[in-house]
Amino acid sequence: MTSGERRIQPRKQPRQVRAELTRQRILTAAAHVFAEHGYAAGTTNRIAERAGLSIGSLYQYFPNKDAILAELLMRHLDEGSAVTERIQRQELPGPIEEVFRVFVRGAIESHLGDPQLLRLLMEQAPRSTELLEKVARLKQSLVSYMQELFDTHPEVRVADTETAARLVVTTTELVVHQLIADHEPVDPARLENELVAMLTRYVTE
Repeated sequence: MTSGERRIQPRKQPRQVRAELTRQRILTAAAHVFAEHGYAAGTTNRIAERAGLSIGSLYQYFPNKDAILAELLMRHLDEGSAVTERIQRQELPGPIEEVFRVFVRGAIESHLGDPQLLRLLMEQAPRSTELLEKVARLKQSLVSYMQELFDTHPEVRVADTETAARLVVTTTELVVHQLIADHEPVDPARLENELVAMLTRYVTE
């Protein structure tokens, strides 16, 4: 582990329910503080005050606000993973357009909670090796799933289904992140319709 990674590691991994609730309270408070004040002005003192804790109690769980932001990014990734796993387990509709709609809608809905915080996570959150590896595993799982779908779906006409799957997964991820977190966010329903139409044309024409 590098010195930078040690800086963003939480101090305490809770083993009791009460400690885990305190940790989650800190993270929820931090999400509000960062969204309201920005990262520079979102101090640990403000986070502790918002969480109803002393600054000493906060430091028992996180050494600094970099570690808090890194943990918020990990939590965001876990929530996205849960959505992806739920979609992969369910029975998908027949038409490829409706399959894409399920995936695109899931991606959009998992990013609508707080666009300001999402933008902060994208632009400033520290990336540890653990987090980067987790992102890579999630993406590869989704690409493999999408390639298998393309290989068996009668409407799909692309020859190189592996590259097509990577393009679809990466495009959805980047477009949704950028346009939901934009300073002038795109209307979610319009974004869903246009992105679904674009992906459908790509794999069927």
